Amino acid sequence: MIDSKVGFSKRVVRGVHACLVLIVMALPVQSFSQEAIDLFDAQGLDSWDSHSFEGDTQYALVEVDGVPVLRAESRASASGLVREQTFDLKKTPILTWRWRVIDGLPELDEHSKKGDDYAARIYVIVSGGWQFWKTRALNFVWSGRNAKGEEWDNAFAGDNAKMLALRGQEAELGIWYEERVDIAKLLMDWFGEEVDEIDAIAIMTDTDNSGLSAKAEYAELKLVSR
Repeated sequence: MIDSKVGFSKRVVRGVHACLVLIVMALPVQSFSQEAIDLFDAQGLDSWDSHSFEGDTQYALVEVDGVPVLRAESRASASGLVREQTFDLKKTPILTWRWRVIDGLPELDEHSKKGDDYAARIYVIVSGGWQFWKTRALNFVWSGRNAKGEEWDNAFAGDNAKMLALRGQEAELGIWYEERVDIAKLLMDWFGEEVDEIDAIAIMTDTDNSGLSAKAEYAELKLVSR
């Protein structure tokens, strides 16, 4: 069993790789309403909590060309960093960041549980509160198999977690790519109604299901206005 505060089965928790989502429901959140939020701020990683599921992915905030960069290295492990806060999508509906994969994964069947590993991924989470079955997560992934732009349901969580490949096989290793996603619009398209807030953002580089290794870096993760 996992943490008694959550009180759900390991199978359910794992669903959105999935403990990240359910942990969010058990913790108090802070509210932010600025028109630009730098998620790698002057406090470093103090605003992020680490949660381990299978071994520990190694995360470290380093400086690259004068910019704070989160370096992640996974060896048959799965742990993530979670920032549990309520963010106002009316103020900051756009998520932007840069990322690069240094050591990628081979083609895995990412639609299966055994292949649900990613060299780089970022979640945004909408909590269902005590109605845990209503918790949803958008997963922006660097896919080793699927093409850029493809979408599918998570192998563990089904349609509670939507997977979106922002980068695929065409992406080169070691090259920085810049992303800009309209979270509010994506959630509107998914839910069919306006979603005003998200309850957490999470980062994960994981290789526990395949038993392989991967290394990636994340930089300039921000929520911004239109």
